[in-house]
Parts: sequence; structure tokens; C-alpha cells
Amino acid sequence: MSDVKEYCGLFGIYGCEDAAERVYYGLYSLQHRGEESAGIASTDGKDIICHKGMGLVSEVIKPPMLKSLKNPIAIGHVRYSTIGSSNIGNAQPLVVDYYKGKVAVAHNGQLTNAKRLREEFEANGSIFHTTSDTEVIVHLMAKPLHMMQKNLSLLLQQLRGSFSLLFLTPDEMVGVRDPHGFRPLALGRLNDGYVMASETCAMDQVGAEYIRDINPGEAVYIDKDGIRSEYYCSQKYIKPAFCVFELVYFSRPDSKIYGESVHLFRKKLGAKLAEESPVDADVVISVPEGGNSAAIGYSHASGIPFDRGFIRNHYVGRTFILPEQDRRHRIVELKLNALKETVEGKRVIVIDDSIVRGTTSKSRFGLLRKAGAKEIHVRISCPPHRYPCYYGIDFQKKGELIAANRTSEEIRQFLNVESLSYLSVEGMMSCTTQPRQHFCNACFTSHYPTPIDEDTKKLTERKQ
Repeated sequence: MSDVKEYCGLFGIYGCEDAAERVYYGLYSLQHRGEESAGIASTDGKDIICHKGMGLVSEVIKPPMLKSLKNPIAIGHVRYSTIGSSNIGNAQPLVVDYYKGKVAVAHNGQLTNAKRLREEFEANGSIFHTTSDTEVIVHLMAKPLHMMQKNLSLLLQQLRGSFSLLFLTPDEMVGVRDPHGFRPLALGRLNDGYVMASETCAMDQVGAEYIRDINPGEAVYIDKDGIRSEYYCSQKYIKPAFCVFELVYFSRPDSKIYGESVHLFRKKLGAKLAEESPVDADVVISVPEGGNSAAIGYSHASGIPFDRGFIRNHYVGRTFILPEQDRRHRIVELKLNALKETVEGKRVIVIDDSIVRGTTSKSRFGLLRKAGAKEIHVRISCPPHRYPCYYGIDFQKKGELIAANRTSEEIRQFLNVESLSYLSVEGMMSCTTQPRQHFCNACFTSHYPTPIDEDTKKLTERKQ
């Protein structure tokens, strides 16, 4: 599935001579979490400098910029917009100069009370320079009451929704997760310094050792005196609601998220799918890259051989210009080609991680039909997406979700395949080693772990 985007990826290093360069490589590993903009901010202990722009990490951060960013502390960010339009003003990290000095902020998630807070600030004369919900955090930092605090607790207690945050001051790096832990954030060690990252695969990239996840409701402060941790809210407000879709789709298979190996979790999804939705067929294939691990699990559990059915073209540029009405269909054909030798005359089981809007899926399965597949049986390794997400994923308009408006049989007909089955919610949740009540699966069940007010619904359903 390629028609859903995550909100952001975070990466930060404290206490490493080439911190900015390592942040660059860490962001490279997190590129899948955001392709619209990228940025790095670093400090020498006195000032904060930042380079950011629209595009991929390699397009935005060039070697001369890395040289100018060379400092022992740095944070970085890759972004895809949910709240806040796609433009350079909303690229992160956000760097501001306020009463206490300079600070850089990088945010992964979505604040559900951003609209209300913004309106309160504007009513009192505050001027906003972006449409990003992250700027609300900056204005909260500048409130006189908050400026007197030695830590961020009072500020963080006013935020609602999903937020994993990195803060950078001239002498400190701080990592924060919201009380529900919607979005991941991990802590690692690199030589004598520390690393914080959205995913452990980025730590592997720079040679860092994973220590642990930052916990829901926790703020981790790193400075010259070492590392210290505190919980900024009462334990009664800490109610884990990890986004299960991080495991199903977003995170890289070589990452460890919420204590789970992403690859092994997805293999279990595939095995459970084979148990719930068996079908007599000749070959199991996956839609790359998201369906690969689940397809291996399905093949092992069913005894039906796994083979490559699609070949992916890795060199299709993200800025390739096509007429809008034909764009989705043509992009699919440019990115994927069906392997005729695998599927011709065969009954094919196609494993994909999800179908959200359905348009790209239909084009993909059409390629198999063109290549001579005798039968196409689609198996999806998560339940149908029927409800919007308000915590940082861009399917926020219920009308755009194909499963919200059609039955499985109607979707099957739309896709023009012989059969279609989704994994059940119960089947999906049985694959985790964590307590099931510690996950958010609201996009499948509508059981939102936090109240969603009407203003938030209206704001997120607006066209960006």
C-alpha cells in the first residue's frame, strides 16, 4: 500500500563530534516516515543553526550544509503533513528565539487540541508563522508561567493527542512521549553519547546500541551531567495506546517497535491470515515492500510456495510529473511490474498490508491480470479501515476510506479479483506479545482512546 502517509520521523544525537552527519544518516533510515520535507538543527553550546527544506533528505541536506552543521548535539526531522499544509514554513525542526534563548522543536504526531490553543493565543495577540500544530508548543513555551519552570512538565500537561517530541537547546536535548505513547520514540547509546529515534533501524544505521523505549508520559533530559528522566504527569493519566498500524504498516521490518520485532509480528499476521482465510492456490506473492513479511508467514502456514510476483522499480522519482487524472494509475505501472513467469496461468494469492482508498490496489491487481494470472485471491494482513485517524496518519476523511462505504463483496468487485479477505481485529491483536489493551486500533474499531471534539474533526477533515 502506498497511498497512506505517516506524519514524521525524529532522530537526535547528544555528545558526538559528527552528530549532524550521523543524524543525516539516521534520517535516511527514517525517510519512509515522511518525504515532504527534511531538516537538521545543531548546536555548539552557544547557538543553534538549522538547515531544512522541501524534499527528500538527500535533496535538502547537501555536504556543504553538513559541514556548517558540525556540532556535538543535533536533532533532525522528516515530515509528511497532516495538520498544516505542505510548504517550507511548516518544515521542521522549528527554531525560535524566546526569553530563555533559542530552542529547536521536532514533532511526530498530531495535537487534538491545537485549534483551541491556537485560537486562545491569537485572541491574546500572538502571531503564528506556520499552519503546523507544532507551533502551538513553541507559544506555550513562551508563556510567562511556563518560562519560570525548570522543566517542561507544565507545558506538556496542556497538550492533547499524539506527540513524540525532540527539543534542542544550546546545552540540552530532551525527548518526550505523550501519556498514551501513540508514536514510538527510543533511546540508545553511541560511544559516550546518546541517541533518540522514532525507530531502532535508524540507530543500527549509525552504530548505536538500543537501550529502551522512552515510556508514555516520560521526558528524558540529556546534558553535560548525563541523562535524567521524569514523568511529567500523574500515573493515572498514563494509559498506553500504541498505534498498532505502526507495526502493521509504517515501521521498517528491521525495526523494533513497542518491544516487538516488526518483521516477526508481520510474519505472525500472515500465518494468522492463512488460518482465518485459507484458499486453494498455486503461489503466494506479496505487494512489495509492505506485504513481504506477512506473505512469508502466509506461505509457511499454508504450505503454498512463496515467489516474487512483482518487480519494483526503485528509481521512480517522487517529483515525476503526470496529468492528475491519470497519475495514480500511471505511477503504479511505473513503480511495479508483474512477473509473468510467476503468475501466468496460476491461481495467485496476493498478500498486502492494507487497502485504504483502493485506487492503487486496483491498478496493481490489474497488472497481474494483464500478466495472465488465472485467479487472484487478495488477502489483507489487517482489518478493514473504516474510521478516521486523529493521531497523525493522513486518512482523516471517512469518505475516502473504501471500507467505510462499501462491503467486502463490493470492494472485491471494485478490485476485480476472485476473492478478498481481511484479517480480523481479534486475529491481528493476537499477534502481539504486549497486552492488547495497550494498543490503539481506532481506525479499525472506532474505539478512540482520547475524546475527539468536533473542532478537531472539522479541522482534520478539511482539504489541505
